[in-house]
Amino acid sequence: MSLVDFVVNKLDDLKATDILPLNVKGKSSITDTMILCTGTSSRHVSSLAQKLITECKLAGIDVFGDEGKETADWVVVDLGEAIVHIMQPESREMYQLEKLWA
Repeated sequence: MSLVDFVVNKLDDLKATDILPLNVKGKSSITDTMILCTGTSSRHVSSLAQKLITECKLAGIDVFGDEGKETADWVVVDLGEAIVHIMQPESREMYQLEKLWA
């Protein structure tokens, strides 16, 4: 199973919504794939991030860092070849990363 498939499956299991993997190879110098998803509240966003980090580590996947868990409006988890953006609906609507990277 690829890293992207693993992450998408875990996020789906954790009840993230609007999960969207975007291939940004050639568009971004920092990663090959951006994975966007939405949580229902700050608590849900924070929980999604923490549980994803735990599941990745258990599977032997390197987690290079995370940002935003304090406010949990938008949490970024860096997995190297994929960067995961876990956002509340308002943040996702405001920043519209789909349009930026599509």
